[in-house]
Amino acid sequence: MTDEFDVDLFVIGGGSGGVRAARIAAGYGARVSLAEEYRIGGTCVIRGCVPKKLMVYAGRFADEFEDAAGFGWSVGEPRFDWSVLKTRRDAEVSRLESIYDTNLERAGVTVIAERAVIEDAHTIRLVASGRRVRARYILVAVGAYPVKVPVIPGGDLGITSNEVFELETLPERILIIGGGYIAVEFASVFAHLGSRTTLLHRGDRLLRGFDDEVRDALGLAFDKRLDLRLDQTVERLERRDSGISATLGDGSVIEVDQVLVATGRKPAVSGLGLENVGIETDESGAIPVDAFSQTSVPSIYAVGDVTNRAALTPIAIREGHAFADTVFGGKPWAVNHDLIATAVFSTPEIGTVGLTEDQARERFEAVDIYKSSFRSMKATLSNSAERVLMKIIVDCASDRVLGVHIVGHDAGEIIQAVAIAVTMGATKADFDRTIAVHPTAGEELVTMRVPAVTKRPEGVG
Repeated sequence: MTDEFDVDLFVIGGGSGGVRAARIAAGYGARVSLAEEYRIGGTCVIRGCVPKKLMVYAGRFADEFEDAAGFGWSVGEPRFDWSVLKTRRDAEVSRLESIYDTNLERAGVTVIAERAVIEDAHTIRLVASGRRVRARYILVAVGAYPVKVPVIPGGDLGITSNEVFELETLPERILIIGGGYIAVEFASVFAHLGSRTTLLHRGDRLLRGFDDEVRDALGLAFDKRLDLRLDQTVERLERRDSGISATLGDGSVIEVDQVLVATGRKPAVSGLGLENVGIETDESGAIPVDAFSQTSVPSIYAVGDVTNRAALTPIAIREGHAFADTVFGGKPWAVNHDLIATAVFSTPEIGTVGLTEDQARERFEAVDIYKSSFRSMKATLSNSAERVLMKIIVDCASDRVLGVHIVGHDAGEIIQAVAIAVTMGATKADFDRTIAVHPTAGEELVTMRVPAVTKRPEGVG
């Protein structure tokens, strides 16, 4: 009897989630094909987390050179060469892409360098060749793409986080529009690399959804490093001989050499063929799925940013892994999206896990807030103005740690370890009985004994 399917799994999209799902499914013996029309690795590897983090490292050397003098070093006048950074960064991205390709090949996954469109619940059409593939299961892992919103006159003069990696020269003056991860990280990068940087955001604080004290700490740090303009909008962009002219909501005008629009991303569902199988996207344009990443069509699943559950690379990877284990490995499990540690690679860096103070106050009757703000030991000799903020949020009834928030050097590295404890349900008493590592900034997390703020209803506690 001939199998009616050409493959057991067809993955559309070669990003982190799709690649992980393909490899794990193939490891269970499934026949797997994966179609990617651009480059294997997706946003994170090709035009996101990885190349951006390399640029973050490059920018932070500016502070290191400056701080060195306080420790007795004379390093001369530093000089930055954008072309060297771009060449080496692009080479590293290509190396990683090659590794992804090799790993898929070794796993036995067939990679197809074409755009794929869904024709029915089990059929994929490859656009360039016109070939059709019948699949027992289809996994959509196409991610999201940056959008320029709102649409303004001259908006096409701005670039997005995709094109920023293609810049051949470092802009002398740059305007960055937005207040989320991408905007604040690139604002830090360009300001540290030497561009005169303006960061403009329509809200009164950066990083909506983060703890307010974290947002305030970042705003204060940015005020000292770049031109931060909050509660402000851009009304139009115009090309002039001397650069790009941006007219702001208050009528003022600034002139720059480059405009980076980082105001949002949308699931990349256009032209995917979802209408052919009756899958309707939600109000954000995302594909609705259940806890096991299954769509309304039983044979079609979706993972990663295209579902808009939590637009983070590690989440896409875990969703892809969970899908493969569930469908092909006989080990069903679902990703818990309730407790996710994350980092923002701005300077200063941010690491956070769990609830913000406002969220904790809304969900729990009584909470204690422990916090510490201080200059790091390194800053004492360098005379750096950068401060560290550490904050722990505790449920008074159970003593369980509900959230930890850090602003400062290596916050991302610290929060990864702390997240293990928080995920396990650690209490404040567990933190207190942990021996401090001295001298470190992280020891503050286990030495804060007295709440800075106690939020308890009258008569409680």
